[in-house]
Amino acid sequence: MIHTKNEQMKTIKLETETIIVKGPVSSSTLSELTMHFDLCAFRPPNQQLEALKEIAELEEGRIFIVERNNTIIGYVTFLHPDPIERWSLYKKENLLELGAIEVANEYRGLHLGSTLIELAMIDPFMENYIIISTEYYWHWDLTQTKLSVWDYRKIMEKMMNAGGLRPMPTNDPEIMAHPANCLMVRIGENVSDSDRQRFDKIRFMNM
Repeated sequence: MIHTKNEQMKTIKLETETIIVKGPVSSSTLSELTMHFDLCAFRPPNQQLEALKEIAELEEGRIFIVERNNTIIGYVTFLHPDPIERWSLYKKENLLELGAIEVANEYRGLHLGSTLIELAMIDPFMENYIIISTEYYWHWDLTQTKLSVWDYRKIMEKMMNAGGLRPMPTNDPEIMAHPANCLMVRIGENVSDSDRQRFDKIRFMNM
């Protein structure tokens, strides 16, 4: 499968500035930017920027960013599932996982997460993929937001819905570890029935 990447772009005008949402961006484009100091949920900002570059260099890797004055203030990643995850057992090229999404605190409330995911799905080539996102409550920023697990779940679900991802049942032990956890899925229009069935078998493997 050839992983075609067609760059999309959207301009958002705020009261005092304009920010740009775009992607998939290349590693070379990322090299010209800096990371907002607040994007540190997974690792220090500079290290996270290096991780984004590595993903962008993958054949299937897709990075979408929100940019302000040459600074990344938000991003989302798509790539094949980690080999240690059950989803890697799908063994075909047309499954991508939303690996990480992060927006700097001062820009939260502008629906940039939803915009990133929505923009990522505009590319018609995304209709060839099954897109998944595994939502675990222990990854959520409950301390800073002071939201309950269920309120945060509603926000995450609404954000994923912007890109057409919907909750799907599974017997994955990590998903089943807490009722707020969920598997979100978008199945492209061009995905064959046989691939849908293959994916369903992974969703409900024998325990």
